[in-house]
Amino acid sequence: MPEGSAHAGSVFDAFVAGADYPVLVVTTRKGPLRAGCLVGFATQVSIDPPRFLVALSKKNHTYTLAREAHHLAVHLLDSRQTSLATLFGAETGDDIDKFAHCDWHPGPATLPILDAAAGWFCGRILDKHDLGDHVGFVLAPEAGSAPAPDITALRYDRVAALEPGHEA
Repeated sequence: MPEGSAHAGSVFDAFVAGADYPVLVVTTRKGPLRAGCLVGFATQVSIDPPRFLVALSKKNHTYTLAREAHHLAVHLLDSRQTSLATLFGAETGDDIDKFAHCDWHPGPATLPILDAAAGWFCGRILDKHDLGDHVGFVLAPEAGSAPAPDITALRYDRVAALEPGHEA
């Protein structure tokens, strides 16, 4: 390990924790199978045309369906929706049907849309990029429901103690 890299790692961890990014729920479907997970790596990457990048862990059940999918749905949670975040972050679709434990409906591209989400969009997958232990999916938004203007997004600090359904 290069000199200073252990320190750089702890500095980076503190930087990311201080940024306190919003967490999102991503859902997808392949045939009759549905999957969804809590994600902390996501961002807008283009204004015109609009593009969004969401990263899924290669060990995640949702990734196994997403890698063959054509669309993903990205859900914004309100800061009070920690129970929904816990369902999609601390459970794994390898063991339970998460959608049996929440209200949802089929949306565009037959994707599962979470009824309680503060807002959501469905995006066509344009490209995939290996990012290390995650794969980044570049999405072109096609449909959605905007959040209310007064929403406060659920952020990392509210879910940092969750024990993930899968290791990253």
